Amino acid sequence: MKRTYLGEFEEIVLLTVAVLEGQAYGVALTHEIIEQTGRSVRLNQIHAALQRLEDKGMVKSEMGEPTPERGGRRKRLFTVTVYGQRTLQEIQEVRTTLWNRLPNPLNPAISL
Repeated sequence: MKRTYLGEFEEIVLLTVAVLEGQAYGVALTHEIIEQTGRSVRLNQIHAALQRLEDKGMVKSEMGEPTPERGGRRKRLFTVTVYGQRTLQEIQEVRTTLWNRLPNPLNPAISL
């Protein structure tokens, strides 16, 4: 299968779906991404990214069980597919290789 490239936001969403291990749904993803990145994110952005990732075959979704907290409504839960896992692994390998090739590792004590 041909490699599909991801934008930064799609990568963050995909990685967060993997982190939440079967408990990934729109609101939970929104809160987790805001907490981890400090980035302002809206629910509709998360849903759009999830749809793109599902179209690319990197995540799959299924409806969860109804919950009393949601008035009996069900959540659409997302999980990472094998292809999505492979893509994340490839992204990590590329980034690690590039970081390791830095001639002078970045030093946080140095101000620009």
